[in-house]
Amino acid sequence: MSKNKSLLQLQAAQTKPDLAKLLGLKSHFLTYTLYQRGMDSHYKEFEVKKKTGGVRVISAPNPELKDIQRRLSKLLLDCKDAIMVKNDVKKECMLSHGFERHKSIASNAYVHVGKKNVLNLDLEDFFGTINFGRVRGFFIKNRDFQLEPDVATVLAQIACHDNKLPQGSPCSPVIANLITNSLDIKLSKLSKSKGCSYSRYADDITISTRKAEFDKNIVKIVNGEVKLGKKLVHEISRSGFSINSKKTRVQFKDSRQDATGLVVNKKVNVKSEYWRNVRAMAHSQFKKGSYETVNKATGLTMKGSLAELGGKLAFIDSIDRFNNYLKKSHPKPIYELVQHKKSANYRNRLNSREAVYSRFTYYRSFYANEYPTVLTEGVTDPIYLKSALYGLRQTYPNLVRQKSLTKSYKPRLLFPEFDDRTKYFWDLDDGAGTFSKFLERFESEFHYFKNQKPKNPVILVLDNDEGVETLLGKLTNKKYPNCPTKAEDMRKAEFTHIFHNLYMILTPRKKGQDESDIEELFDEKTKAIKLDGKSFSKAPNPEKEYGKRPFALKVIRANRETIDFTNFKPIFDIIEKVKLDFEKRYS
Repeated sequence: MSKNKSLLQLQAAQTKPDLAKLLGLKSHFLTYTLYQRGMDSHYKEFEVKKKTGGVRVISAPNPELKDIQRRLSKLLLDCKDAIMVKNDVKKECMLSHGFERHKSIASNAYVHVGKKNVLNLDLEDFFGTINFGRVRGFFIKNRDFQLEPDVATVLAQIACHDNKLPQGSPCSPVIANLITNSLDIKLSKLSKSKGCSYSRYADDITISTRKAEFDKNIVKIVNGEVKLGKKLVHEISRSGFSINSKKTRVQFKDSRQDATGLVVNKKVNVKSEYWRNVRAMAHSQFKKGSYETVNKATGLTMKGSLAELGGKLAFIDSIDRFNNYLKKSHPKPIYELVQHKKSANYRNRLNSREAVYSRFTYYRSFYANEYPTVLTEGVTDPIYLKSALYGLRQTYPNLVRQKSLTKSYKPRLLFPEFDDRTKYFWDLDDGAGTFSKFLERFESEFHYFKNQKPKNPVILVLDNDEGVETLLGKLTNKKYPNCPTKAEDMRKAEFTHIFHNLYMILTPRKKGQDESDIEELFDEKTKAIKLDGKSFSKAPNPEKEYGKRPFALKVIRANRETIDFTNFKPIFDIIEKVKLDFEKRYS
C-alpha cells in the first residue's frame, strides 16, 4: 500500500472495523485485545534509573497490544511521509530527529556543529504530558488527519495507558512527534528570527547560534544563572509542555559542547571517555573472555554481555559512518572492497575504532558464537539452508529450538548477514574464492583470542564446483597440515577440518558427476515452479527466466512448509558430525 493511500484510507475510515482492516487485523481481535482482556493484563511496569538521578517508569505492553501498536506506528509514519510530500516539506528540513525515518541522534547533533553557544533544555514528563483527550483531539482536529471521532477514540485507546502515552509503547514516539510538530515550527521560527538553529530529539530541545551571545528572547545569563527568554517559555507553555529547569544549560565554544550526548564542537562525535571505556571493555572481552560494567538500575558492578558491548560499538560506528557520509570527496561506495597483495595490508585501511569493532564482530561470530556459524558463498544459500532446516526441524532436534507455548522456533545455527558493512570488516565478497583471504584473516584473529577456547565450530558450506578450486589449492599447502594434500580428496570427503574451529563442507556430488551446487539439492518439481510465467535459471542475471534471489525468497522460503528438502539431509547430517568432532577437540 502506498503511503498516500494509507493516509487517504485512514481519513476515510468510519468505524473500528475500518481501522482494524487498515492495521491488518481482525476487528474481533482488536476488540478483544483492547476491551475484553482487562486493563491489568495490558501492561507491566518497571523502573529504570536515570543517569541524572531519579527513575523512569517503563510501561511495557503485552505482546498482542505491542504488535497492534507497532502496526499503528508504521501506519502513522507512512501517513507522516505522505503529509510531508503533500505539504512539500523536505526530509532535511525536518525539525524532529528522534524516532523519525531518515533521522537520528547524529543528524540532530549535526545541526549544532561549530556554533559559539549551545542551549540545551528538556521538556518535563514529555510522554506523560500527552493525555488521552489530547491524542484523540489531535487526530480529530488536525487539518492533515481530521479523523472520525470514533476512529480517533480507538486510536487513542490503542496508544494510551493510565491517561497518557506510556514509555515502552512503539507508537508513543510517533504520536508525540506529530503532536509536538506545531511547537517545533513555532520554536524554529523564533530561533531563526534571532539568528539561531533549532532541533528536537524526543524531549531534548537544542538551540545554537554563531553569534557571540544569544538574543535575550532565547536565553540570557544573569549573575551566572541561565534565564530562558519569555517568548521561548511562553511558546512551550502554550503548547501544553513545561520545562525541566534542572536540565537547562548553556555551553560555550571554549568548553566541550554537546547535543543529546554527542560532542558538536568541530564535528559530531562521541565523548572521548565513552570511547576509551568501550575500548577497554572490548580488550578485556578479547583477552579474558569477560568485562565488567555498571548496572544502571542498581549502581553495582556486574559482568557485561556481548549484546551490550556490540550495541555500544555499533553506536560509535554509526557516528563514524555518519561523518563519512558528510565527506563529499569520499569515494562511493564508501566501503568498497579493496584488493590487497597481502592480507596483512587489510587492517591498515581500518581506523582505530573500526579495527576494534571489526575484531569484535569476528569474535562474536567465529569465536564466542552461541551456536555453530555457517558461512556460504552468496546471499541465497543461507535462505536455502534456513528454509531446509525449518522443513526438516523434526528430524534435527539438536539443530533447532522447537516452538512451544512460551518460546518461538529458532535455528541453532548462525548465518551471519553479509551486508556492505560486514563485507568491509571481514574483507569478504560473493563466491568461494574470497575465502582464500578469509583463511589468513581467521588465523591472525584466532591468535588474538588464544587465551580462551572457541565455543562452537565455524563451517564453510560451499558448492563443489570450479569456483572452489582456488580455495582447495590453497588448502593443499603444507601450511594446512590437517587438510588432504590432494584437492580431489577434499571434494570426496564428508567434511574437512581446516584448523582450529574452522571446517569446510562441500555439496555432495551425484554418482558420475564432477561438480555439484546447492541448487541441485532441490527436486525437479521445486525447480520447475514458475513465477509470472517465467522459469527458474541458475545463470547470473537471466533475461527471460527468473534468477536465484526470487527463487530463494518467493519459491523456497515462501513454501518452506511444503517443499521436499530430503536432499538437504546429508548437509545437516555432516553438520552434526562436525559438531561432534569439534567437541572432541575442545573437550
